[in-house]
Amino acid sequence: MSREFKLLVFDWDGTLMDSEARIVACARAAAESMSIESPSDEAIRNIIGLGLMEALEVLFPGSERAFKERFIEHYRRYFLHEDSTPSLLFPGAREALEQLAESGDYMLAVATGKGRPGLNKVLVETGLQEHFHATRCADETFSKPHPEMLLQIMDELGVEPGDTLMIGDTEYDLQMAINAKTHSLAVSYGVHEVGRLQALEPLGCLDDIAQLRGWLETRKESIN
Repeated sequence: MSREFKLLVFDWDGTLMDSEARIVACARAAAESMSIESPSDEAIRNIIGLGLMEALEVLFPGSERAFKERFIEHYRRYFLHEDSTPSLLFPGAREALEQLAESGDYMLAVATGKGRPGLNKVLVETGLQEHFHATRCADETFSKPHPEMLLQIMDELGVEPGDTLMIGDTEYDLQMAINAKTHSLAVSYGVHEVGRLQALEPLGCLDDIAQLRGWLETRKESIN
């Protein structure tokens, strides 16, 4: 049976892990540490998926780089060491990844707005690191929606854009896929509403990550 895709690239926050509350809490704590007014929870949720520098330009337009660097220092301290807000994998995420890895039908990767320390931390905590053939973070290359993360992953793994599927919960993920000329699949349970996602014409929109394997099987059958 032929495959439509060879490589599945996952966003992390909002797609595999429900980390919205923790990100909001750490951003608010960072603002408090700097004695500045915190952006609203809604504004913070909206920038989840961007690299921290790019996110702060949205939250604090025109702010100086030194300000952003101080904010990031505070944010990372809370996220990596001090904040106890739980971040849990979405129901079915672990099982979906394990089944895909065990099948051997696809290579799996992560392209995330997280920094490398943050991604390494959650990969170790979840024990999922062994399932991914490649990972890229926003502090290693350009932030979404720039295509560079996807381009680097595809180059590393020797996969063409037409054989790659980007899976994410934000318009940043889907626009990155468009910019990299890959396919995209949205999930509806993350931080961006379905209308924003559908405007970028993904191949589908899943309400549950546990639906992924079935969706892939249906697509596979349709091309045979």
